[in-house]
Amino acid sequence: MRRAAVLTGYEEPLDVREVEAVEPDPDGVVVETAACGICRSDWHAWKGHWPSVPTGQVLGHEPAGTVTAVGEDVERFSVGDEVGVPFNVACGRCEYCWSGDSHLCADGLSLGFTPELPGAFATEFAVPRAEFNVVRLPEGMTAVEMAGLGCRFATAFHGLAHKADLAAGDWLAVHGCGGIGLSAVTIGAALGAGVVAVDLDGEALALAERVGATATVDAGAVADVPGEVADITDGGADVSVDALGIAETCRNSLESLDKTGRHLQVGMTTDEEGGEVALPVDEMLSAELEFVGVKGMPPSRYPELFRMIAADRLRPADLVTDTVGLADVSDRLTSMDDYDTVGLEVVTDF
Repeated sequence: MRRAAVLTGYEEPLDVREVEAVEPDPDGVVVETAACGICRSDWHAWKGHWPSVPTGQVLGHEPAGTVTAVGEDVERFSVGDEVGVPFNVACGRCEYCWSGDSHLCADGLSLGFTPELPGAFATEFAVPRAEFNVVRLPEGMTAVEMAGLGCRFATAFHGLAHKADLAAGDWLAVHGCGGIGLSAVTIGAALGAGVVAVDLDGEALALAERVGATATVDAGAVADVPGEVADITDGGADVSVDALGIAETCRNSLESLDKTGRHLQVGMTTDEEGGEVALPVDEMLSAELEFVGVKGMPPSRYPELFRMIAADRLRPADLVTDTVGLADVSDRLTSMDDYDTVGLEVVTDF
């Protein structure tokens, strides 16, 4: 048996209880969970925004831990290895996997969201096709740091460095300074961009300044957020991120761009938007603006992150503001209803 936090009803407290133990597939491993981030994606599933996540599911998709069992076909990992697991678990065989886009795998599973793959709000969890999907922690990296990378930091890195082509000297605007927004702030600064952080919460803006923001905008204190960004950046940002997913921040992000700018969508929409946001298409056309989506990052690109962390250019642990127990997850998810969290919160007591 193992201990896990089980989704028994949308917007109901998770049921922390003993559940059936897991065994490794022939090509998989079992990992004892040392740390797992609490992400707004977990909140979306808990709220019932994604009906594909059924009750009975164990959430949690930003884990790190120690391998405790290894399938008979696994050669690259052994019991005792310290590892992390990107949440997009791929087949390793399809055209997307072979082209380097395994996070878009045609037959992929999402850790903690796909019924066939229970998540890591548990004392242990299983990962199939481990040699393709599991990453070994570099020497000196802690489980909390790896959980801090989670889906938020890695997604922001992939979006800015690989999809939006953020370059040194560019201006980056980040709309929403929750976990993924703060990740974008510190990554943008590490890549050499000037960063404008936008939020309603003074504490979040203060943290954004500490981790790399050049300037901040209190969205509740100004009448025209895109206008403020344009003034700070002398005409508009080169790249702008909607890190929240509501219609207002999506529009503000697009309208904060200078001509030929790139909008990066990392925030998932809420019930109010229902996956649909009206966009200023004619303005996008006339200014040659780009709208770019991003979902996670393939494991093959994690070494880039690890090298920047080893060189002290990125410090994801700086964004971890609290460590909590498994029994606290329900309360932390509830607090996200009112955006009452700052930084990244990580479960370390299972």
